[in-house]
Amino acid sequence: MIFDIDSVRKSFPILDQEINGKPLIYLDNAASAQKPDTVIQSISDYYCHDNSNVHRGAHTLGDRATAAFEGARETVRQFINATTTKEIIWTGGTTEAINIVASGLTASLKAGDEIIVSRMEHHANIVPWQMLAERTGARLKVIEINDAGELIEGAFDQLLTELTKIVAVTQVSNVLGTINPVKEIIEKAKSVGAITLIDGAQAVPHFLVDVQALDCDFFVFSSHKLFGPTGVGVLYGKEEKLNALPPYQGGGEMIERVTFEKTTYNELPYKFEAGTPPISEAIGLAKAIEYFTAFDRQSIELYENNLLKYANSMVCNVPGMRIIGTAANKVPVMSFMIDGLHPSDIGTLLDQQGIAIRTGHHCAMPLMDFYGLPGTARASFAFYNTQAEVEKLFEGLQKIQRLFT
Repeated sequence: MIFDIDSVRKSFPILDQEINGKPLIYLDNAASAQKPDTVIQSISDYYCHDNSNVHRGAHTLGDRATAAFEGARETVRQFINATTTKEIIWTGGTTEAINIVASGLTASLKAGDEIIVSRMEHHANIVPWQMLAERTGARLKVIEINDAGELIEGAFDQLLTELTKIVAVTQVSNVLGTINPVKEIIEKAKSVGAITLIDGAQAVPHFLVDVQALDCDFFVFSSHKLFGPTGVGVLYGKEEKLNALPPYQGGGEMIERVTFEKTTYNELPYKFEAGTPPISEAIGLAKAIEYFTAFDRQSIELYENNLLKYANSMVCNVPGMRIIGTAANKVPVMSFMIDGLHPSDIGTLLDQQGIAIRTGHHCAMPLMDFYGLPGTARASFAFYNTQAEVEKLFEGLQKIQRLFT
């Protein structure tokens, strides 16, 4: 499908509204992206026509729901190029996916083992590993960054030892937009036999991901950042790695047979899907992927990169504005400060002009500590944003700067 910005914007009904008497300019996509009408319709259609639990129904609605639900799993498999649908686990989101892995690896660690993360991780890729370290006596080690927001060259090599058992890093920083060299990190981690997990939540909306090419053990992402519904995410794991983990929760669907003496567990992927799964949400995610991948991905990447370049070119028009995170290789995320203004005030004043951005620590407090900041303002762009909206953002920032500094 040819990428045409006007037709794309018409596909997202939420964009056609006013906020505080101004046309909505939505620049908070790194937190949660908007949903095309096909996604919204798919969820409505499920509830209007096919609503039923999956897998065990002996009736038509159950059969249709199961077919759509498992079809969604195949759509995700193709999207990230997993080997089999057994490697695609439905979760509540990226956070739950990481917790499943961290919990499951408890028995494989002992005191003195080491877990490596980076300075730029989201809390969801820090706290579960801290909890794992507390349970096992393992140590958490951190790959440091430079002022540009890039991993320091050679820093990972210095941390990596025979004691390294887990390496968990983000593919793209939610605050800085930095794209990390995860393939190289994975290759080095494998040289010492470490398990690798990649947080791809900020990557999949912006460029193609091939888990087989990366050769990571685990890869996680959320639906709601990929133009799909909230409440569902994906844990990809190599089949042998998932088989080696114990179940995360007990209950229906994850069982094969239950007696009071012993329970045997279901095969993959159902071993990790206790209870009623996120059926409508998975169907909505599949529809989002189908919508998104119908476009030429290179065209979208180029368009988004040009939006970021255009935004960077306008920074000089706002006195006292500085960008936090100037890596050479970025997705369209712009975190910034303006001298004399608190980020939350910037966000509130932009909202009065119909412009939605994110402010705060962005669930990355250790990163904020590195920069000595309580938080930042963050504008994050998607393929439905326009150059005109970038101009409106900077017009709004100029107004705020003139009024309050």
